[in-house]
Amino acid sequence: MNENIQKLREKSMRLPQTPGVYLMKNAKGEIIYVGKAKALKNRVSTYFGGQSNQYIKVAKMVEKVAAFDYILTDSEFEALVLECSLIKQHMPKYNILLKDDKGYHYIKITKGPWPSITAVKQKLGDGAEYIGPYTSFFAVSKAVDEALKIFRLPQCSKTFPADCRKSRPCLNYFIQQCSAPCAGKIKQTAYNEAINEAVTFLKGGSGPALLDLQQRMELAAENLEYEKAGRLRDTIAAIKRMNEKQKVVAAGVREQDVFAIVQGSAQADTRISEKACMVVLRFAAGRLFDSEHFIFDNPEDLPAARHELLRSFYMMRERIPPIIAIDGDVEDAELIAQWLTSKAGRKVTITLPQRGNQAELVALCRANAAEKLANSIGKTGKDTAALDELARLLGLPSPPEYIEAYDSSHTAGSDNVAGMVVFKNGLPYKAGYKRFMIKGFEGQDDYASMAEVLTRRLQRYMDEKASGEGFGKLPDLILLDGGQGQVGAVLPVLKQFGLDIPLFGMVKDNRHRTRAIAQDGGEIALNSKRAAFTLVSTMQEEVHRFSIAYHHKKRKTSTLATTLTNIPGVGKATAKALLGHFKTIKAIKAADIEELMQVKGIGAGVAQNIFKAMNEDE
Repeated sequence: MNENIQKLREKSMRLPQTPGVYLMKNAKGEIIYVGKAKALKNRVSTYFGGQSNQYIKVAKMVEKVAAFDYILTDSEFEALVLECSLIKQHMPKYNILLKDDKGYHYIKITKGPWPSITAVKQKLGDGAEYIGPYTSFFAVSKAVDEALKIFRLPQCSKTFPADCRKSRPCLNYFIQQCSAPCAGKIKQTAYNEAINEAVTFLKGGSGPALLDLQQRMELAAENLEYEKAGRLRDTIAAIKRMNEKQKVVAAGVREQDVFAIVQGSAQADTRISEKACMVVLRFAAGRLFDSEHFIFDNPEDLPAARHELLRSFYMMRERIPPIIAIDGDVEDAELIAQWLTSKAGRKVTITLPQRGNQAELVALCRANAAEKLANSIGKTGKDTAALDELARLLGLPSPPEYIEAYDSSHTAGSDNVAGMVVFKNGLPYKAGYKRFMIKGFEGQDDYASMAEVLTRRLQRYMDEKASGEGFGKLPDLILLDGGQGQVGAVLPVLKQFGLDIPLFGMVKDNRHRTRAIAQDGGEIALNSKRAAFTLVSTMQEEVHRFSIAYHHKKRKTSTLATTLTNIPGVGKATAKALLGHFKTIKAIKAADIEELMQVKGIGAGVAQNIFKAMNEDE
């Protein structure tokens, strides 16, 4: 402990056991972190005690601390309110700060004989008509997308009339989401009528638009304009379908926000591992009206991070709903709820849904977060979501990037082998695959096989860990093909090497399909976790395939070796040498005596015996 840290610790030990706010400062006197405490002495002294138990980010912050100040408050709630005010004022480097990129957004309708409708972020002096401003680009882009589909307007980048009648219709025309002016499928007057209908829809919403369209449809029918009436009828049906789709997504949701966080993988050699993503889905009047996402440094303490993220988000948002659903534990959740209640002027409840519609909304939010996080580095969100779901299911601190799966294979205890496959970032990493021959015993014992394989694998780690590659790299998760018996056989091996690696079994049903995850003392059902189920099933099938393939190869070699050892003068070593030299029985049979004598350890007499045995039928 350096001299400055010792002085800061001594100062912290003199703090009172009362609520308050503390401000960490660097050598320049800049505030780099603001925190609140129920008991200042207890909280602040933890920063300057033993460094071994601190998270990496906290340890880095403490290295920069040259001094700290504090402000006493009457209660922990007052400390939270003051903390929020000071964070907003000083924007400290080591607090989780969400960047508020909310600006004004518009719906743009261009002028000319063939107008277009787009969502834009700026209002230009170009003579176009603008609807807005709106604060949510999600809402604007979603509304424009709905209008274009309902009124069958082009969603491509073509301009008209320059591109009229110059190409064949695209798929949108055939699924009735575009009128295909590019192929001359709609007249200019009908196109402009559809534009006007879309603008009415965007300005007034679906209610007024439906009423206007209904009246126009009835009038067209009275005037025997059946084609026009049919088009208006289809438009009304499209709006109703869109409304029903929204009702399904937000069934039973009145006004609330839904939060979810997805972290990058545990290893630090990929860009995704350094970041996490929070997504907020915002509902009002039974509709999803906004979605926001934030990318930030991967947090080491999720409950504390959720506390900071909720606080940071609502510090920059005026609208606070009565219900906030979130995907995990929140540090001081009651205190945050009290602060939000005070800010909103009515009761605000923070919930952690476990089942039903609310849990489905949280799962939807988490899937969006996984997709946003993966897209931030140019990957798909499917594998990221599966790893995140698996981590939550197994209680892992972060998604496992490097997973090893093991299976053994034998025939009634003979030709006993095992295979190890590696999945990296949710995908097979074949460079890491390994094969093992069971050497410690003869006969059938699946538990002993697993224990031997893991013992040899971890011993190789001890010998090669300086390299950090291959066996010199430890997995974030170990999966064994089997149940609690296999897990119980391998746990003592991990303890023997002093390693704390999450270890689980992959349990199959009576039809050899993945059913559950086995742990020490019970099982975890997989059927309700689709992404995790698919990932575990894939790993279990792959390790089974790999170990079976090795077993078949080994058994074939053993059978051939047995055939050779029946020849006088040929023992196991000679049979192995023959197969190593010629590779196949066919090649041995085709060899003459001189070629057989080229194999180490085979003289003229033995060569004649082999030649005679291989060709005696002829």
